[in-house]
Amino acid sequence: MLPSETGASRKASVPDLPTPATLPRMAPELALQVYHGRAVIQAQELAAYSAVTVIHAQLPETDQQGEFEVERHFSAPHTLEFTPVHYTGDGFVKSSVITRLLQSEVDHVQKDDGALTAINEKNYKFSYKGTAHVNSRLVHVFHLKPRLKRPGLFKGRMFIDAYTGSLVRAEGQVVKSPSFFVKKLEFAQDYADIGDFTFPTHMHSEARARVIGWAIVDIFYRNYQPVVAAPTGEQTADHLPLSSPAPTE
Repeated sequence: MLPSETGASRKASVPDLPTPATLPRMAPELALQVYHGRAVIQAQELAAYSAVTVIHAQLPETDQQGEFEVERHFSAPHTLEFTPVHYTGDGFVKSSVITRLLQSEVDHVQKDDGALTAINEKNYKFSYKGTAHVNSRLVHVFHLKPRLKRPGLFKGRMFIDAYTGSLVRAEGQVVKSPSFFVKKLEFAQDYADIGDFTFPTHMHSEARARVIGWAIVDIFYRNYQPVVAAPTGEQTADHLPLSSPAPTE
């Protein structure tokens, strides 16, 4: 009969496992620089992606609402297509709110005006406002002030992960209405890292329109399937995906 192991011998037989590496916390300036670098790399390396998008829109003043699930297909640099999956709700909401919202995204990509609305130093002045926690992540908070009053630019805040430099959230009010029919537009959009890329996961927006009154829209994104560009391929966009926050017509 073999002698029983002592507690010490059992402990000694367990191999030591390496401690997971912890990323150092970045200074605000470095985190902002890393964010800009990640955006440029993503524009160069993201050849395409697909995702499922669910848009829920409601008109509080008329108690109308609708929800549209679509498949999103993007191919750099100018192609964005939507395949309908399922719709429930009021037909007016679908035609006057959700369909116009999707069309505005397609128009934005086709016009390739991403450089004009990118969150970078060409379009914005950045001022540091301290740290906060967003979705259990420590973030650096920056106030954004657009250099020009241009459709697609907003006055608000952005939140950058203090350890990775990834964009976590952007929120604010659009400084110039994208359409005569929209009087006021506010939004908040959350992001997540999918592999080496950063994508929006949820956007909440509220718009005051001349014809339909208040429109509240929530967009949820899931099941991202990114495609990496070949080493020789280069894209010219220089912004992270930022969907249109509300109806533009």
